Amino acid sequence: MTETLPSDTEQIIAEARQRIDDLDARIIELVQQRVAVSQDVQRARMGAGGRRLHLAREMEVLRAYGDTLGRPGTALAMTLLELGRGRV
Repeated sequence: MTETLPSDTEQIIAEARQRIDDLDARIIELVQQRVAVSQDVQRARMGAGGRRLHLAREMEVLRAYGDTLGRPGTALAMTLLELGRGRV
C-alpha cells in the first residue's frame, strides 16, 4: 500500500530530510576532527611517558554526554571515545 501525502507535506518532509543530511555531514566532519585531536592528545601523553588512556578524563566525557542526552548520550560518548582511542 502506497501512502499519498499532500504535496506541501512532501515538500516539508523533503526539506527536513535535506537539513538532516546536511547536519549528518557536519556531525561526521566534527567527529573526524575530534578523533584526530584525541589521537594528538594520546601521542603527546605517550611521548611524555604517560599512558595512552586517561580514565578520569573519559569519565568526565561520559558524564557530560549522559547528563545532557541521557543514556543514549552515554552510548554516543562511548562510541566517540572508542573512535578516538580504539577499543580497550
